[in-house]
Amino acid sequence: MGVLVLAGVLYFTLRPRQKPAPKFETAQIRRGPLQARITASGTLQPLTSVQVGSQISGRIQELKADFNSQVTKGQVIARIDPQLYLAAQEQARANLQAAKGNVTKAAAQLEDAKRQAARNQTLVEKKLIAQSEADTTQTALRVARASLVAARATRTQAEAALRQAQVNVAYTTIVSPIDGVVISRNVDVGQTVAASLQSPTLFVIAQDLTRMQVDTSVAEADVGRVQAGMSATFIVDAWPNELFRGVIREIRNAPQTVQNVVTYVAVIDVDNPGLKLKPGMTANVTVVYADREEALKLPNAALRFRPPQELTGSKRPAAAPKGDRRTVWVLEDDRPAEVQIRVGVSDGTFTEVLEGPLKEGDGVITEAVAAPRSGPGSFGRVF
Repeated sequence: MGVLVLAGVLYFTLRPRQKPAPKFETAQIRRGPLQARITASGTLQPLTSVQVGSQISGRIQELKADFNSQVTKGQVIARIDPQLYLAAQEQARANLQAAKGNVTKAAAQLEDAKRQAARNQTLVEKKLIAQSEADTTQTALRVARASLVAARATRTQAEAALRQAQVNVAYTTIVSPIDGVVISRNVDVGQTVAASLQSPTLFVIAQDLTRMQVDTSVAEADVGRVQAGMSATFIVDAWPNELFRGVIREIRNAPQTVQNVVTYVAVIDVDNPGLKLKPGMTANVTVVYADREEALKLPNAALRFRPPQELTGSKRPAAAPKGDRRTVWVLEDDRPAEVQIRVGVSDGTFTEVLEGPLKEGDGVITEAVAAPRSGPGSFGRVF
C-alpha cells in the first residue's frame, strides 16, 4: 500500500506540467478627436534689441538711464569724462594752426625761389654770372616746391587729427540709437571702461517689449513636421495657468549640436500687450501639426503587442513595421490573429487608423497575462 501511495506522489510530482494558457487584455477602437503635437522648450527674447557700447575708453561721469527706463532715439543716456579728449582736441587745433603757418611760409619761400631763379637765368644769358650759380637757384626752386607740398600734406594730417579729436569728444556722449526700454545696465558712475580691444557694452535696449519672440529648440526628428505660419502655444512658470499663443515665423537652418543631439531653432512671434512676458523667461512650447475631429483611433499599446509564435500557430516572425503599415492582433476563437492596417498621426497614446478591416467597436489585443494557477497567486504579465 505504501508503495502505491509513493508511486502516486511521484507521478503527480514529476509529470510534466502544461503551461497555463494566457488571457488577453483588449481595448476597443473608438472614434474621436486626435491631435498630433510636438513639444519643445525655448527662451523669450525681445523682437529687436541693441547693445549700446562705447567707442572710447574713460571714466563714466554721468548716467541718465537705468533699468526699465524708456528712452528715445538720440537721447543722452550716459557721459564719459571728456577732459582728456578736450585737451587732445585743443592740441590738435594748435597743431593745425602751426601747419597752416608752415604752408604760408613754404609758399613765400617758393615765390622767393622763383624770383631768384628767374633773375639768375637772366644774368646767365647776359653772361654776368656763372652757370653754376643759376643751377644752384634752380635746385633751390625745386626744394621750395617740395617743401610747399610737404607743408600742405602736414596741414592735411593736422586737419584729420583735429577731426579725430572732435569725434572722440563727441563719443564721450552716449546716446540711444533707438526708441525703446533699457533692459540691462552694465556700468556705474565712476567706473572706467576700456575700449582698447573691443567695445564695452554699457546698456542693452529693447525696441518694443509688446512684441516678443520665442527661440525654441526643435529636435531633428520633429523639425520636418513644423513650418512657418503654424500656430503655437506655450506656458511660462510665472503664469502657469495662462496659455499664450504665437505664430512660427521661421525655422533656422543652422543646426545646434549638444552632446550629439541635433536641434534647430524655430522662432515664434508673440504679442505681449500686457507686458506679462519678460526677456529670458523659459517657455514650454506646444505645436499642433495635425488635428483630427473624428479619427478612428486605437491605443498605441496594441501596436506594441507581439504574441509568441506558439500562440499564433505560425513559425514565421511577426512582420516588422514598414512605412505607415502596422500589424495589430485581434482575438479569433480565443487565439490572436494578425491584422494589417495603415496608420496616420499619433498623439503618443492613440494612433489614427487610415486603412484596414478594423472598425469602430472592434477589440484589439493590448497585452497578455498568465492564467491563474491552482492555489494562491495572481495574474502576471508574460508578454
